[in-house]
Amino acid sequence: MIALLLAVAITLVVTLTGTPALIRVVHKLHYGQFIRQDGPQSHQIKRGTPTLGGVVIVLAIILGWLVSALYRFFANGEPISTTAIIVLLAMFGMGLLGFIDDFAKVRKKQNEGLSVAGKFTGQFIIATVLAIVTVLMPTHSRIPSAQAAVSFIEYPIIDFAKLGKIAALVLFIIWVNFLMTAWTNAVNLTDGLDGLAAGSSMIAFLGYTFIAVWQGKHLFGSPSIGMQYHVADPQDLAIIAACAVAACFGFLWYNTNPAQIFMGDTGSLALGGLFAALSITTHTEILAVLIGGLFVLETCSDVIQVGYFKLTHKRVFKMAPIHHHFELLGWRENTVVVRFWMIEMMFVFIGLCVFYAHWVVESGLV
Repeated sequence: MIALLLAVAITLVVTLTGTPALIRVVHKLHYGQFIRQDGPQSHQIKRGTPTLGGVVIVLAIILGWLVSALYRFFANGEPISTTAIIVLLAMFGMGLLGFIDDFAKVRKKQNEGLSVAGKFTGQFIIATVLAIVTVLMPTHSRIPSAQAAVSFIEYPIIDFAKLGKIAALVLFIIWVNFLMTAWTNAVNLTDGLDGLAAGSSMIAFLGYTFIAVWQGKHLFGSPSIGMQYHVADPQDLAIIAACAVAACFGFLWYNTNPAQIFMGDTGSLALGGLFAALSITTHTEILAVLIGGLFVLETCSDVIQVGYFKLTHKRVFKMAPIHHHFELLGWRENTVVVRFWMIEMMFVFIGLCVFYAHWVVESGLV
């Protein structure tokens, strides 16, 4: 508990002090956000707002976990967690890709950075490297064996091990690519209003903090209740998730409407990559659809809009993603953001209820 509180405190301090420092630097470099012309006209006033705020979010999470890991190493002799390194590599890699995209935007002085093909290529390379590293790095988890590569909560749906090592590795790489690409783009689509992505991510990571803490408490649970979680280093996963909560919380101080800084793709891709990595390492890939329900809704609205328009040349929503639809209906930006936070809270609550109900049923307590 001390390690977790220490990590959260360090993360919060870094975010609260680092963000205003970054705002000053970005102002001096004239690295402001460029706003799409076809969006709500009320957003044009945001043109020039400092971006690249995700840099502080990523650094704060890494530093928070690192201080905690060093404290546990020197105080208790606990080794550095390879599972935590894998998760943080996922966040850092996607954040770096987002940074390149953001930097391209400010250098070109337009709202288009990397091409779609370039961004997907980057995501493919990062996810593939991450999957291979996951297999090669020694952990106590069943993730590398692919036995639990596809799971609902802690039990595998498909036993890839029966397919052979090569097939298992290929399928695991495909699975990781799908998750990383899906969640990074989902969080990126949600990052369209002041505080929306940061607040929603904070709520989602709070859900994963509870899940990882629970798994840590019941790791290799009592045979009398039939529980046997196969999760490597759940304490580190809980600490990283809690650090993400603290980083988003601190960033919100400067990102609420009117935003003093945007997280940019640096932040949204990093948070999406972290969310995907936590779902894989906690073996809750399918449950993550509920934990990140708002991100799923935002993505589905965009897919529906594009698909329906191609078929009929008509629109389902006034504008996609769906948060812009409600803006154009006349909702104030703050109203949309707070109500969407409430929706995400409901998704996380339902997800945690499902998680706990599954544990109760499988443990034979009912």
